[in-house]
Amino acid sequence: NSASKFYTGQCENFEERLRRHNAGETVSIKHGIPWTLVWKQECSSRSEAMELEKKIKARGAKRFLHDLNIIL
Repeated sequence: NSASKFYTGQCENFEERLRRHNAGETVSIKHGIPWTLVWKQECSSRSEAMELEKKIKARGAKRFLHDLNIIL
């Protein structure tokens, strides 16, 4: 997986989601295999998770991570 490719999403079962993505079950993101975890945040509700996802996508994942001092 290139350091310039980031997948941003929210789900209930992270381990299963990552397994499915790395198995190539999601055609649109097959190009990023193998996906590795860079950062995750647990949220108290789905609506909170969706708001965080929206915020990350609006900022751009790479810039969002940089803002958190997670330099890749």
